[in-house]
Amino acid sequence: MTPSGSELRRTLGVGDAVVIGLGSMVGAGIFAALGPAARAAGTGLLLGLAVAAVVAYCNAMSSARLAALYPASGGTYVYGRERLGAFWGYLAGWSFVVGKTASCAAMALTVGAYVWPEQAHAVAVAAVVALTAVNYGGVQKSAWLTRVIVAVVLAVLASVVVVCLGSGASDAGRLDVGVSTGAGGVLQAAGLLFFAFAGYARIATLGEEVRDPARTIPRAIPLALGIALVVYVMVAVAVLSVLGPAELGRASAPLADAVRAAGAPGFVPVVRVGAAVAALGSLLALILGVSRTTLAMARDRHLPGALAAVHPRFQVPHRAELAVGAVVAALAATVDVRGAIGFSSFGVLAYYAVANASAWTLSSAPLQRVVPVVGVIGCATLAFALPAVSVVVGAAVVGAGALAYGVRRWVASRSS
Repeated sequence: MTPSGSELRRTLGVGDAVVIGLGSMVGAGIFAALGPAARAAGTGLLLGLAVAAVVAYCNAMSSARLAALYPASGGTYVYGRERLGAFWGYLAGWSFVVGKTASCAAMALTVGAYVWPEQAHAVAVAAVVALTAVNYGGVQKSAWLTRVIVAVVLAVLASVVVVCLGSGASDAGRLDVGVSTGAGGVLQAAGLLFFAFAGYARIATLGEEVRDPARTIPRAIPLALGIALVVYVMVAVAVLSVLGPAELGRASAPLADAVRAAGAPGFVPVVRVGAAVAALGSLLALILGVSRTTLAMARDRHLPGALAAVHPRFQVPHRAELAVGAVVAALAATVDVRGAIGFSSFGVLAYYAVANASAWTLSSAPLQRVVPVVGVIGCATLAFALPAVSVVVGAAVVGAGALAYGVRRWVASRSS
């Protein structure tokens, strides 16, 4: 139960929830993730995308079942707490908040890099301030802006597909799905591509603001995931058919390089604008999700209780949003975190592993437990298939959270 007067208003329907999920998924990742994934998997890139989609599907179904049962802000933090115990809920929340705060700063810097590279940090801070202000004004305003962003990004991606597949440079022979780098390369590519799907968690973390959550959330999550999968497959096929896996693996801006190779260099600025807008969409949805998980953890005093306040007029966790915005703005102003957020990937997979483990407890029927079991195994496999630095840093961050929880419990027991 939430404290009296601290509940959020239920205003989001199925369409709004799907758009917020798409705003998180169809973000800047698709503009950048294909290159590193191609380097890891080579000709097995499409197979890696399929593996990522399977794991994402399991996570989505587990999240949908849990969100319908526990329609409160916080997502897996709440599910883990209710189904597995306080520690597992805390660990999921910690992994999400810390990892996704770094991701917020990375997305803000991505906006700056595309809009004004020479002043990337200043643009990043301005983007964080502007989007925090939008979120402060109410979740409906955030949903409206996300709808516009998703429409722009989908239009740009559709144009990329048409330009590439319609050019003489497109060659179906480059779509060979044979595995040239072994199973390890495919799994690493799947781990890198997985995070292009991870945005459906935003629907679950906004569970307290969704109308008729038992019906809305189970419909919105698979819808958003399905649309994103179709978009990603089309984009990956189009870009691969023009560049091939080797050249795609060397590309620093894969979609821009693909349209240039397809004979449409004049379209490159449009792709750059699309990438900047996509990064804005991801940043908007990330701030929404992190602030709601912060709210849930503050309600349980795992974070300062003052962050649990809900604005009486706008019905948003305004202090949590301002705190998240301030931390992200400080990071974006001072540190280039784009190359140092490997622990974010590890943390998100740990978060979803807890979600699947929580869903496993919902039913003892063997068929009902297949999806959660596949999800847990998939998350663990992809997490440890990530580059070694990401695994080490990610494990250290998750471990630090567990240690902080233990120390706090020990201090509380000594003082009681």
